[in-house]
Amino acid sequence: MKQTSIFDIISPVMIGPSSSHTAGAVRLGLLAKNVFNESPEKVVFKLYNSYAQTGKGHGTEKGLLAGVLGLSVDDRRIKDIFEDNIAKQVDYSFEYYEDFKKHPNAVDFIFEKASRKMEIYGESVGAGEVAVRKIDDFTVKLTGKYNTLMLVYEDVPGMISKVTALIQEKNINIASLHCDRYAKGEEASMCICIDGDIDADIIDTVKKIEKVYFVSYIKKLDD
Repeated sequence: MKQTSIFDIISPVMIGPSSSHTAGAVRLGLLAKNVFNESPEKVVFKLYNSYAQTGKGHGTEKGLLAGVLGLSVDDRRIKDIFEDNIAKQVDYSFEYYEDFKKHPNAVDFIFEKASRKMEIYGESVGAGEVAVRKIDDFTVKLTGKYNTLMLVYEDVPGMISKVTALIQEKNINIASLHCDRYAKGEEASMCICIDGDIDADIIDTVKKIEKVYFVSYIKKLDD
């Protein structure tokens, strides 16, 4: 029996000719928006390789902007997103690059709001599947398939056990955990993908842990 893929689900209703360049672009924009966790005032999209070369014909720019603005893959406003009033909510621009070290369908999102700035690197890996690989200078692994607790903290012993214990106390299963750091004792990042959802009180408790600098709860993408 043939298993149903994400392409089977998206392709009948998506706006645009390509699953990776259009549906993938929308989903990647949505995931980046969820990571930033605010409505940005300004976004710079840096498109690489195939995205940069053929993106205009496949609606990549439209898809990325639509995702950042919170539209789903089947929203008919995507087709004319640049002329839609919703696009006036953000100052946006596109840049185009070649970089053989990056994925063929890669993009950097540079979000700005007031004094806050965040750079997110992501890829559309095919059939509507996406992945965020980097947030600022930290490597991460986010696919949008799980709700994810992300934090930046000082690399000190016991931090992982403190945070994961809070989640396990609520009988919530951890699907995966990914950590990265600049160097021993310096800033580090942690991404905890979970089955289900977590309450706001867990997030508030994590924020109060000493030497935790930033906490964000990233909601999964709709299937």
